[in-house]
Amino acid sequence: MTPTRADIANYRISDATDFLTPALAVYADLVDHNISRMLTIVGDANRWRPHVKTAKLAYTIRRLVDHGIVHMKCATTLELITACEAGARDVVFAYPIVGGAAERVKEVAACFPSAKVSALIEQAGQVELWRGSRMGIFLDVNSGMNRTGIDPFRIDEILNIVRNVIAAGLHFRGVHYYDGHHTHPNLDERTFAAHDGYTQLLQIVRVLGEAGICVEEVITSGTPTFPCALSFAGFRNSTFVHRISPGTVVYNDCTSLSQLPDEYHLRAAALVISSVVSHPANNLFTCDAGHKTVSLDTGVPNCVAIGRNELQPLKPSEEHLPLRVAPGSPVPTLGERLYLVPRHVCPTVNNFDHALIVRDGRIIGVEQVTSRGREAPLHALSAHNS
Repeated sequence: MTPTRADIANYRISDATDFLTPALAVYADLVDHNISRMLTIVGDANRWRPHVKTAKLAYTIRRLVDHGIVHMKCATTLELITACEAGARDVVFAYPIVGGAAERVKEVAACFPSAKVSALIEQAGQVELWRGSRMGIFLDVNSGMNRTGIDPFRIDEILNIVRNVIAAGLHFRGVHYYDGHHTHPNLDERTFAAHDGYTQLLQIVRVLGEAGICVEEVITSGTPTFPCALSFAGFRNSTFVHRISPGTVVYNDCTSLSQLPDEYHLRAAALVISSVVSHPANNLFTCDAGHKTVSLDTGVPNCVAIGRNELQPLKPSEEHLPLRVAPGSPVPTLGERLYLVPRHVCPTVNNFDHALIVRDGRIIGVEQVTSRGREAPLHALSAHNS
């Protein structure tokens, strides 16, 4: 259900208790709904490796674990720690890391011996970073997004890198491929482009197999392309485990709900609750949800107000979000609360220290946004020198 068609009655908090705004509200029943829907869509918890950059809260990650989802991805050491503490059994760091970050990841992995922790590499020189550790290693392949990864057509170099991993005594686990740049509004067009890349991935797996190298797992697909991966015949009945890694779907946002089929029945489960603080001009008003609250990284408008389709969010400042009211519509009153669905929920969640946990219209708790931000930059250096 897209935010513009959502029923405000499903989100309104009925508690008489006043709370500070802007506030992050995580709707526990809708989180569970989204997780259950994803398991139905995917067909097997073993095939989903969600990226916890969205979930952020230990509370939410525990809900994933409670549903049997124990394979995850992360992008910071705080996310890695939170996932392992919440019960994840297999966590992949989502991009190649170097220096103090690599040292810290090895320290964290050593603290959680019951969990498999893996790193990505894209060059032979990166193998030395992990020698002597218990880390698993995935080869990061460039999907054409040109963010990280080795060119998939450099087959000889790929073979050399993987052989170096094995020669160093490290556990080569498989191939990682993030194709988040495929966002064509038409799913058929998106699928055609994604399948072309998956075909080249299978060529890499085939060449490695012919060299006697086992590929245990192939990781693909964030939120926009996971339907494409699920429909790719080459990932069915394969010699490897194929896992998709969408994380946004746990909460969803305006963007993800517009990209995914309506029949998935996913729902927005993390909203920003804001208060109207000013009425500076005719048909204009302002609420307390600036870009320090609702992320602006996807442009303007950066959110949708549930149940208020006549409101158009304008460009926010740091603490204020102005909105225009459609002609003939009533202007919200001072103090009125608006329920905002972000256009990009991941960095929006990261803007908050705490979240209200809501179930059946009532606040049932307050949870820390456990892996917000990053660890202190000297942490790894201090630990290493102690």
